Amino acid sequence: MNEEKSCIIKHFSHYCSLKEEEKKLLLSLEESPSTIKSGTILWEMGDAANEFCTLKSGWAFSYRHLENGDRQILEVFLPGDIIGLREFAFSERLENVRMIDDGVVCHFPHKRMLDIFRQSLPLTSVMFAIGSRQQALMTERLVTLARRSARQKMAHFLYEMYLRLRQTNPDISNQFRLPLSQEQLADVLGLSPVHVSRTFTALSESELVFRDRHHLTIPDLAALCAEGQFDDCYLTDNVRPLLGDTA
Repeated sequence: MNEEKSCIIKHFSHYCSLKEEEKKLLLSLEESPSTIKSGTILWEMGDAANEFCTLKSGWAFSYRHLENGDRQILEVFLPGDIIGLREFAFSERLENVRMIDDGVVCHFPHKRMLDIFRQSLPLTSVMFAIGSRQQALMTERLVTLARRSARQKMAHFLYEMYLRLRQTNPDISNQFRLPLSQEQLADVLGLSPVHVSRTFTALSESELVFRDRHHLTIPDLAALCAEGQFDDCYLTDNVRPLLGDTA
């Protein structure tokens, strides 16, 4: 596989400079890819938790169903993300995971992760950093759900998606694809689908966000950042100082 096309290498390179042998180890996590259709469930809560998967392409989300039938989306996964890290120490899945759109997923057992830990200290450090970031994302999502207004929730989420996409695609412009449906956005933000629609309309009238189906245009990124009261401290993690990496 071409290293330039590997999302997981781009993802890990955000945290530290990678040597060729480390890139080869990461490429081994993208072996035996499976093409997965939109809406496919990767696993369900209670399933055996004995493997991770890398999202080579496409988007996915984790979620829980409530007793009244409502759904809360917990996390949105982008190309290059590793899914299932939080369940490493558990025997059963703690949440459901479903594809948002068509994509390519590569499964690998927990034992493969242990092999990488034995072979590479930098990759081990990055794995811990990624786990820490996922926890930080969940913490920020909790604050958003509990304390931000509908406009702030939407602005904050969209700006976060832009920054996360830029991590593996530094040439991204102020126009990008957001494949989540109105119902999925509602379940991420704790709003109703109608409220999501009204919020998009309000942001459009303020010339902060324009939406054409699944394509977004953000005329002024700084203004959207300010609207969402966004602090990017939880997305600026890296382990370069720890590893003596000055690149």
